[in-house]
Amino acid sequence: MRFVLAKAVNLSRCFKYPNGVFSNYTSKIRNMASEVEKAHIATPGGDTIFGKILRKEIPCNFIYEDDQCVAFHDINAQAPVHFLVIPRKAISQLSTAEDEDENLLGHLINVARKVAKQEGLKDGFRLVVNDGKNGAQSVFHLHIHILGGRQMQWPPG
Repeated sequence: MRFVLAKAVNLSRCFKYPNGVFSNYTSKIRNMASEVEKAHIATPGGDTIFGKILRKEIPCNFIYEDDQCVAFHDINAQAPVHFLVIPRKAISQLSTAEDEDENLLGHLINVARKVAKQEGLKDGFRLVVNDGKNGAQSVFHLHIHILGGRQMQWPPG
């Protein structure tokens, strides 16, 4: 990834791009790299920032809250609308969820749908669950990213 970024930065010195298009692209690559790096440093188990948010040790404006989960805007938004839905139950990642979590997992997706509507995402949105280091999970507390407000691209990663 560092090689790709270095090449991109060198190219930006050679060519003029209108409206900072190339610098926007390189900053997205840089941000993506830092998220992957965070994921490779992160370890499952122990306390997380989401645990602190749930215990109200870190202030957060919830856009949705019930007895099973909360939703709030992502501090590092990757789309015009980007929020997270997290369970109150401490599940480190989707792959470690158990069969008894089936109703909770369905509830999280249903809440994502409701909050997407509340946030005005009438033209569609994307749900993302990063799982483990290779899935670029940087916080080991299960969470669903909901992104919208623009045309999503494919493939995503």
